[in-house]
This record gives sequence, structure tokens and C-alpha cells, in this order.
Amino acid sequence: MTIRPIHGRYLWLTFHGILFFFSIAFTNTLLMAQDVYRQEVSLNGKIYKTHPFVYERRPDIPSPFLSDEKREVVLIKTGDQKYALVDVTQENGAPFSYNSSLRGKGNQLDVDSIDFPTLANTGLHTYIELSQIQSITGIPIAEITYQGRPGRRSGAGFMAGDEDILSVLNGDNQLVFEMGLIHSDLSRPFFNLWNLVLYMIDYNRRGIISADGPDSLFYFNKRIRYAAPNCRGWQYSIFNDSIQGECHLELEVGLSSVEKSFIDQYYSFLSHDEKEDLIYKLTHLHTGEMAAYYIQYYGFYEGHTDYRADPIRLAFIFGLRSIRELHETFKENLYQRLCQHHPSIYDKP
Repeated sequence: MTIRPIHGRYLWLTFHGILFFFSIAFTNTLLMAQDVYRQEVSLNGKIYKTHPFVYERRPDIPSPFLSDEKREVVLIKTGDQKYALVDVTQENGAPFSYNSSLRGKGNQLDVDSIDFPTLANTGLHTYIELSQIQSITGIPIAEITYQGRPGRRSGAGFMAGDEDILSVLNGDNQLVFEMGLIHSDLSRPFFNLWNLVLYMIDYNRRGIISADGPDSLFYFNKRIRYAAPNCRGWQYSIFNDSIQGECHLELEVGLSSVEKSFIDQYYSFLSHDEKEDLIYKLTHLHTGEMAAYYIQYYGFYEGHTDYRADPIRLAFIFGLRSIRELHETFKENLYQRLCQHHPSIYDKP
């Protein structure tokens, strides 16, 4: 049986896969447990109510912030132009399965420490460790690469046809290192966004976010407009893990006049189309929730496919790095580093 998911990714189910589907569905009907979201939080001793309570005016409060209860909280703007606070804590929660209408957070704090002990200890890979690895979660590197390319495990693929799993891991590790970040710096805001999506799905008891849901969320110095236009996908991981995918995630931020002027000044050597593409790549991202878990577990942002969660784009959209900081890091090569693949040196597609 062949199933085409809304992700544009294909999954071939064997007889055992079908049995697994029904076993998970049965398990979820028994558990029916959702992650718990706090109805109020406090910051510096002051109590704030969380969604569904709404504020008529924007509260004078940072976003994100860590509450006195050690909960991660973000400020959102609703579709009717009001404001609310949502508990979006990254944590290991109830099991996640899109086979049930109830979805838990799953394991959001895990790292593949068996295959990548340096990643678990430092937040980054080392080239030596990556060059020596023969398998990930027990699956040979060659098999992961074969299944991860377009048209195999999925239609869009988890990496481009000229990339392999190790070239992607190494290439993106280098990008994150150059920005002065570690992988968990990028997985945390991604999980905060995904947990907001999960909360709204749970709140609405629907498979998609309703039209009167959030308009945007505030994250550091950014107002991020986002959408999860459909959460009825069907995609299993290329690794031997519990990661699954079902949602499209669309993120967009605007550029300030200062940022526009900076790009005009320092990237005037780009053609008009290249400059427009640079701006688009910095301010827009299409991906899926699988990438959040992949980043946390493996430092894997997916290769250069339609679902890539590019680390440079994540850093800019979530306000971790400004356009000036990115320019200081990558100089005139910023656009190139956003576009270029991480080509395999071991085999050809």
C-alpha cells in the first residue's frame, strides 16, 4: 500500500507497519493523556494569566521569558488583535503520535548520545567523530543516505540528491559553529513554536489551527507570523527513532527599515533577483515539525530540500542573530552560504 502524505513525502507501509499503526492507535485510545499547560505563571513575583485569557493591550513583558516556575512562555497576538501568553516549555511530554487526535510533545530533550557523545556533551559535533561514524541508531550511513534522498522514503526527500547524511550533518554543524551557537540554541525556539501549535490544536480539538487562532508570536526582537495550514500528514523518520511528521509550518518575519538599508548597502553587488532571494530566504521558512526533533537529537536540519530548516534562517527569524551579526560572520558570502548544498564526497546520486 502506498500513501501520499500532505508533506509531499511518500511512505511505503508493510504488513508489519499496518499492524504497528493499529497498535499505536489502540494505545492512544487508552492513554488519551495530554501535556499539561499552566493556566497562570509568575515573573518576578507578579502573576500573569495564560491563554485562553486575553489582554486588550500588549503586556509589558519580555517574550520569551522563563517564569518563576521555570516554564518557558511566549507572547502571542491573536487574530482579533488581542494578546495572550502561552506556556510553550520544551520538555519530554506525553507520547506523540499523529495517528490519534490527541498529540503529546514526545521526547523534546533527548540527544542521540550513543552515536554522538560529543554532541550530547558540548552541543556540537566534531569532524573527527562524524568522520568515524558508521551508523546512526543502528542504521548504516549508506542506507540512511539512500532512503533519505528524494523519491525514496519520501517524495521531497530529507537531503538533496547530491548530499549524504554525513555531509549535511558536517556542513550545518559548521554553519552553527561559525554563528557562535550550538544546536540546542536553535532547537529550543523551534520547539517553543511547535509547542504553541500543539497547544492550539489541543485547545481547538481540531486537526488544524482555526482562523481565529494566533496571528503571530513575539520572540526576542522579532514578530513572527506563522501558520500550520494542515496537520494531516503522514511521514515516518529515516532513523530508528520515535520522530514523526504531519504538519506544514510556515514562518515569516518582516524587515525593519534599518535592516533593509543594511542589505542595500552591503549586498549591492548582488543582482536584483539575488537580493530579493536573499531577503526571502532570511525572512521566510517552510518546514515541518520533524526538523525540531532532528536538530535536538542529531544536529540535523535536513538537507537542501523543500523542508529544510536552515540554521541561518532559524537564527535570523527567531532573533538569535541580527543581519549585522550574520554579515560579520559570513561577510559577502551570506547569500552563497544560504544557497549552497553540502555535497557528498563519498558517492554520487
